[in-house]
Amino acid sequence: MSGTPRPGRPEKAEKAERPAGRLRRMLDRLATPQEELESEELQEDAQTTTGCTRIDAAGDRQLVTVTGTLRTVTLRPRAGVPALEAELFDGTAPLDVVWLGRRSITGIEPGRKLIASGRVCMNHGRRVLFNPKYELKPLGRE
Repeated sequence: MSGTPRPGRPEKAEKAERPAGRLRRMLDRLATPQEELESEELQEDAQTTTGCTRIDAAGDRQLVTVTGTLRTVTLRPRAGVPALEAELFDGTAPLDVVWLGRRSITGIEPGRKLIASGRVCMNHGRRVLFNPKYELKPLGRE
C-alpha cells in the first residue's frame, strides 16, 4: 500500500499527540514528588485568590498582596528587638514575613494559609515583607 493514510483511521503520530488517559494521569501523579504536587496546588490557590501577586513576580520595593502557606515560624531577634519570622510559600518562591516587636501571634503557625499585604524588600537575596497586613484563611477549607 502507499504511504497515504486511510480516511477515518488515525495515524500513530496522532495517537501520541492525544491527551493521556486517566490511568496515565494517575500514574504520572503517583510518580511526581510530593513537594511538586503541593507547589502546583499552592499556585492554583494563588491564581484563584483575586488581586494576589505570585511571589516570584514580586519585585524590590513593590506593594504586593500574596497568598500561600507558612512553612516555618521562628522567633529571631533583630537588633535586640524580638521579631517573629515566618516563611510563606506560594508554589513559586519563598517570602520571609517578619513582624518586628512580636514574640508570637495567635494563628501564625506552620501549615497555616494566609494572605499578606505590604512592601517587599530584598535582604541578602531573599524577598522580605516587614509588618504586613495579613488575613488568616479559615481552617478546614484547606
